[in-house]
Amino acid sequence: MALHKGPERHEERPMSVNPFFGEANPVGGMTEAPPTHRLPDAPLSPTTAYQLVHDELMLDGNSRLNLATFVTTWMEPQAGVLMAECRDKNMIDKDEYPRTAELERRCVAMLADLWHAPDPAAVVGCSTTGSSEACMLAGMALKRRWLKRNADRYPGARPNLVMGVNVQVCWDKFCAFWEVEARQVPMEGDRFHLDPQAAAELCDENTIGVVGVLGSTFDGSYEPIAELCAALDALQERTGLDVPVHVDGASGAMVAPFLDEDLVWDFRLPRVASINTSGHKYGLVYPGVGWALWRDKEALPEELVFRVNYLGGEMPTFALNFSRPGAQVAAQYYTFLRLGREGYRAVQQSTRDVAGSLAGRIEALGDFRLLTRGDELPVFAFTTADGVTGYDVFDVSRRLREGGWLVPAYTFPANREDLSVLRIVCRNGFSHDLADLFMADLTRLLPELRRQQGPFTRDKGAATGFHH
Repeated sequence: MALHKGPERHEERPMSVNPFFGEANPVGGMTEAPPTHRLPDAPLSPTTAYQLVHDELMLDGNSRLNLATFVTTWMEPQAGVLMAECRDKNMIDKDEYPRTAELERRCVAMLADLWHAPDPAAVVGCSTTGSSEACMLAGMALKRRWLKRNADRYPGARPNLVMGVNVQVCWDKFCAFWEVEARQVPMEGDRFHLDPQAAAELCDENTIGVVGVLGSTFDGSYEPIAELCAALDALQERTGLDVPVHVDGASGAMVAPFLDEDLVWDFRLPRVASINTSGHKYGLVYPGVGWALWRDKEALPEELVFRVNYLGGEMPTFALNFSRPGAQVAAQYYTFLRLGREGYRAVQQSTRDVAGSLAGRIEALGDFRLLTRGDELPVFAFTTADGVTGYDVFDVSRRLREGGWLVPAYTFPANREDLSVLRIVCRNGFSHDLADLFMADLTRLLPELRRQQGPFTRDKGAATGFHH
């Protein structure tokens, strides 16, 4: 959630009210223009309030044309109806809404089976507001297990977490919030994610775990989870250190089981203690819902689970927040029932096909060099070709925005800060037809970009922000 400052001045111009909105004010007279940065003195009619908010939101981008986000932007109308029916149910009230709680339990069981848990009945799991919360919970479990093993040395010893520099920002937040040293494996050359051997070399007796990412947000590539576990197995044989692995499968954990069935990355690997995914990404549900699963009760220390009885009944809960709607959990269960394995396979294959086709067409233009091709996550990153000097990726992003396309341009982290890329996320709903429209706009822009004398944007830090 972004942080926002207050207005520069206490008093600002009130909102403009169209006379056509002029229903009678409940307290008498026509509607007066409400202020923008303080509560109005009197209520508005529901129609007027709706129209004011609706009109302002028209300035937002079109979510279907947002090729930056991994988050689901389309669901079937039936799913929308179901979510509307459940939006007033509080997920934490499991005694009051036992069927919603049962749907959550079934989703956990389905994911445990999907991710090849040796004993699905032993798996412990829960829904969350998204993968960020799920990662925080997994990190807390890793740290608490380390604390229990090292109670005689803590707080003198400082725990650390090993991961690639390409991890999502939630892992940096976890390390900052829970006072854990972040040990990050940098990028090198054309390796844009974690190197298993380098990760193992960063581990010591204070390492709470290693994070492997199944689908990097930087370029859409899978990290080699099996090779990571093998490197940690070898480390244990040499040193006796037993370091668990958490798989951040925010996106890939809902892609690989259907499209890459032979890829071993999940609970089939004994060293994998926990896995998270985003139901609202390639789980195909509107935001926000995530899932966190632990191999067994030993992987999730009991003292992290709270039991409360003041809502009626006593139900265990493990979460950073408390109240949240049950609508997304109901929608996740609906989607699992609606699609099944074959349906998910068809949807994910379609998005991968669109990604691969679009990546190939962009490469064929000659102006760009692909870093990835969308053959793992349906996501690919590309940069300008070596001979292109008149414009850069930030110019391309800026010009595409003029046509409504939201394509992020950004620089890579250490040790590849020299590399600036564009990234396209193909989601369910981004069809071959929309890809054709995107290619038409990109192709139309190129002649003008080629005529530039040099890149338009000098401040790359400012260029990565959103400016309307």
